[in-house]
Amino acid sequence: MAAKTGAPAGEVWVYTSVYRHVLDALEPQLKEALPGVTIHWFQAGSEKVAAKLEAELAAGGTPCDVLITSDPFLYERFKNEKRWLRYVSPNGVRTPARYVDPDGHYAAVRLSTMVLVHKAGTPAPRSFAALATPEWKGEVALGDPLTSGTAFTWAVSMEQALGAKYFEQLRANEARVAGGNAAVLQKIEGGEAKVGVLLLENALAAQAKGSPIEIAWPSDGAVVVPGYAGIMGSTQHAEAAKALIDTLLSPAGQKIIAELGDMHAVDPRVPGPRGSVSLDELVTRSAPWGEPILKHGVEDGARVKAEFSKAFSK
Repeated sequence: MAAKTGAPAGEVWVYTSVYRHVLDALEPQLKEALPGVTIHWFQAGSEKVAAKLEAELAAGGTPCDVLITSDPFLYERFKNEKRWLRYVSPNGVRTPARYVDPDGHYAAVRLSTMVLVHKAGTPAPRSFAALATPEWKGEVALGDPLTSGTAFTWAVSMEQALGAKYFEQLRANEARVAGGNAAVLQKIEGGEAKVGVLLLENALAAQAKGSPIEIAWPSDGAVVVPGYAGIMGSTQHAEAAKALIDTLLSPAGQKIIAELGDMHAVDPRVPGPRGSVSLDELVTRSAPWGEPILKHGVEDGARVKAEFSKAFSK
């Protein structure tokens, strides 16, 4: 199909941590919506994407036009460094305000959520704070914030709410650091732990495959990790980049993200993944999100990692 006159055209590089199978499902929709645009993907975990992007910027420049990862603090830092092209998509008007930069530098296109997961048939933990109590001694698996971006966001949220002593209390309670979300799930399924902190999307996908786990919503608030999209200020294809974000935020794009990615769409008209809670209910069940935690992650993130590492190296 030939591009319409005046339609966006060119090549766009997208650096992203969106799951490969979700990108594959989005491809036909993007080709139909953007026939004159060739999209190139660099897909990896958020930490690897950030490392590649940072190295390229340090070397003088990057081909990246659009960044879509689950590393919210990087977006805020890049805002402070004036690296973003401001853009507010008309398709994002229904996105909860807490997941949109008020100055228009970036906005969420998907939401991942850290919840509690426990072995089916065992008691459900009440809260993240409860994981440090004797009831769960030796039975908790955690992701490593030094290697997992979503575990890092969870750690920043916990440190802000409960203080650095929480990490020491978890260590004293013999919690195990398992690595990434997949490793946490493996420890629960294998019986090495009865409860873990895990991404909702991983838990839902595992349940769909018959995994003997159950999801518990912590009373002190699930930790939502916004999957932001931002356009690099250095882009040479701004209109194409904007059109790509518009497509991801369209009802069809949001439906693919929720149904195949097992994540919450940012459009409240799209049901929660696999019958999970609605977007509105997710907001009420999650810890506050906004400038305070973003600032905390940017300014104190290195210290939070050091505190976690110190606590679990004892």
